[in-house]
Amino acid sequence: MSTLTPAGHAEPEQRTPILNTVDRVCELCFGLFMALTFVGAVKAVTAGVDEGYKMFFAALGCNLAWGLADAVMYLVRTLADRGQRLKLAQTVKREQDQAAAVRALRDALPEKLEPLVEDADLERIRARLATAATLPPRANLGRDDFVGALGIFLLVVLGTFPVALPFLVIKDVTTALIASRVLTLAILFVAGCALGRYTGAGAMKAGFAMIALGVLLTMAIIALGG
Repeated sequence: MSTLTPAGHAEPEQRTPILNTVDRVCELCFGLFMALTFVGAVKAVTAGVDEGYKMFFAALGCNLAWGLADAVMYLVRTLADRGQRLKLAQTVKREQDQAAAVRALRDALPEKLEPLVEDADLERIRARLATAATLPPRANLGRDDFVGALGIFLLVVLGTFPVALPFLVIKDVTTALIASRVLTLAILFVAGCALGRYTGAGAMKAGFAMIALGVLLTMAIIALGG
């Protein structure tokens, strides 16, 4: 669909992203941290010929497994949340006591939002649900949900490469490890900036905060033998 501007020109409707900025940043950072941790663990027990290749493929295999698990759990969470909302809507629609229906809606509000919502607002929602023609019999997953799960899988797997790729292109493992950590911190800074802009916390502040988190994690890995 498209909308008309005041000048009468059609503009394409902007599609809402399936994964928001927080989802994308968190999944990418999860992939980075998983790969960084796994590379540190593998380095502690691996030495000799093809050490770099072993570390790269071990980290890639780790993130493939965790990416798949995270994608599946995203679908589980989505279906569970959708089912809970549908159950609430069906309860309100069937409830003959208007006051009880409003209480059910209020009980479902987040704690911090609850004082800001008046009963009159909830009554309007109750009335719309009561007059709704039909509600789905059960919660289902749609195409966008599977696209979102695929996006999560790819973000976690892609998080492997900045950490593990230097071990394929740099023969000296110590140098490759330094390059890996520098790349990781650079990407964490960019991810933190994106998160800061999204939340209004300040791009640079959030970027450096994310770097600090990465440095703390790297120090922990070194202390554990990474």
